[in-house]
Amino acid sequence: MQHGPDPQFIALQEVLAGRYSLQEEIGRGGMGIVYLAHDVSLDRPVALKLLPQELSSHSEFRERFLREARTAAKLSHPNIIPIFSVDEIEQFVYFVMAYVQGETLGQQVRRRGPLPASEVARILKEVAWALSYAHSQGVIHRDVKPDNILLEEGTDRALVADFGIAGIVEETGAAGMGEIIGTAEFMSPEQAAGSGVDARSDIYSMGVLGFYVLSGSLPFQAESVMEVLRQHREDEPPPLSTVASAIPSRLARSIDRCLAKDPTARFDSANAFAEAMDAALVRRREVPVPVRNFLNDPIDLPGDGPLYYVTTAVFLSAIYALSSQLNVYAPFFIAAGLMLTPPILLVVPRVRRLLKAGHNQRDLEAGIKVALERRREEVAHAFGVAPPRTELAAFSVSRVAGGVLVGSIAGTVTGGLWGLEPLFSIYGSAMVAAVGVGIVSRTAGWLSKARRVDMKAERRYKFWKSRFAKWLFKLSGIGIKRTALPTGLTHRPTELQIGFAADVLYESLPKAVRRSLGDVPSILRRLESDAQTLRQTIKTLDDAQASARIAEQAVPSDISAAQERAEHQLAESVASLEAVRLGLLRLTMGSGTVESLTTDLAAASEVGSRIDRLMAGMADVEALLRST
Repeated sequence: MQHGPDPQFIALQEVLAGRYSLQEEIGRGGMGIVYLAHDVSLDRPVALKLLPQELSSHSEFRERFLREARTAAKLSHPNIIPIFSVDEIEQFVYFVMAYVQGETLGQQVRRRGPLPASEVARILKEVAWALSYAHSQGVIHRDVKPDNILLEEGTDRALVADFGIAGIVEETGAAGMGEIIGTAEFMSPEQAAGSGVDARSDIYSMGVLGFYVLSGSLPFQAESVMEVLRQHREDEPPPLSTVASAIPSRLARSIDRCLAKDPTARFDSANAFAEAMDAALVRRREVPVPVRNFLNDPIDLPGDGPLYYVTTAVFLSAIYALSSQLNVYAPFFIAAGLMLTPPILLVVPRVRRLLKAGHNQRDLEAGIKVALERRREEVAHAFGVAPPRTELAAFSVSRVAGGVLVGSIAGTVTGGLWGLEPLFSIYGSAMVAAVGVGIVSRTAGWLSKARRVDMKAERRYKFWKSRFAKWLFKLSGIGIKRTALPTGLTHRPTELQIGFAADVLYESLPKAVRRSLGDVPSILRRLESDAQTLRQTIKTLDDAQASARIAEQAVPSDISAAQERAEHQLAESVASLEAVRLGLLRLTMGSGTVESLTTDLAAASEVGSRIDRLMAGMADVEALLRST
């Protein structure tokens, strides 16, 4: 931003003449003014930060600042803006940094709004790297905030500025009694209380930073600085997932952990937080190459291949020509078969390649889910999550038109029964109008929704987790011997990883042994499904408790008890899966017996029955959730 030259600008330029040429003011805050300048000797642009005179006029502060700032100037890291020099001349105290072409993270959020989760995770990881390095050198930042993070133009590399300056002011008391230097909205509870701080204070500020960049809002806001500081010290922040949609749960939990009041409950180090951010990114990318190849193929069973449409049109024309010579229902069956045949012939070889690579339907489903989550995030950022009023109005009109259509049909039928022929024309006109308005309004609503929701991606995900897809994988897998992949090369959740390994072991057994064991795959699928249902239930209950805390309401004891039971049953279902897998492994190694494995299977079935009873009892809890 540009401010006209003031007396301080002119006075500073006079004393720096021959060393630095000031060009314009590019930033201003509580800790000073930043000028774009030119280093005369080295002929390069630099950023020169001038400390406020009300601070630099204190001799104690000047000495402490120069000592500490020179320590910070020794920091050398790719994600820290290097400080070239720290100096004092006459009444001015300043330091010179590398000039980074770009904008601050704060400017970007104010311009774009909340940033995509994957982009935020990368930025936070780079900032955490910088903090980790600084902490290892004994330097605490104390003022981590969006406007102290610059994003380099062209590379989007995050660079951190202003290490340790706010802390120097606080510790020397140069700000005066009762005045807070720094940014209250990003202070840790211990910093807000005036207590000693360590690296974990910066980690708390990183949590506030992540919360703000992902949601566009702050966890604590108030009209006065002192109230904000009180909130940091005493109030619990809202869980990130309750104020920002489409945020991966792992990323949201990491941010929430940073915001713990107790420093020991946060990440132990900035490096540990960086690893959590890296894991959030890797987990979302961790789709095996064969699955990615399958997803990248433009031909898909729900209908993307041109060959599908051409073949269908040709065969339907032939069916129509023959329909008069066939049974009235035959054309429909033949048409259905012919419509399905081309895409099946196209997709079966692809599924077989996937199976030969050691993957199955659940891997494909999980891979599509990863891609779908990323797509949802992109669409949510571009168009928002909430439907616009025009879209809601369009669907409301279509529903009204549907009601009018049903009423007109009923009126026509009633009029026919009672011999009220004059009403036919009235109801007929109403039906025509209702159909026209309904089609137009429904189309408008769907077109609007299509901008916010990738309908094709949503349909693809539903299709590949359907029973038909399961049958298609069975058909494609005829004659293929499945092999287990090493753990870590896939993205499967725990229960799916165990279940898949159990499948491979089961299929390696002789047919006679498999027959004696019964339908083991069905038991495995049920345990997997139960585990995933329980995970979703636990998440729902956890969200309900978080919402109650935000609203400052007491959490109903029934909800807390239900979550404990669900967590216990989840552990049991995964343990049962593991017991079956180990039983199958012992059997294949010759150290187990069919009888012992049968006992494990019976125990697994009993676990499934207990989970069924638990889920049936959840109806009362769901009613309680709706009431709260």
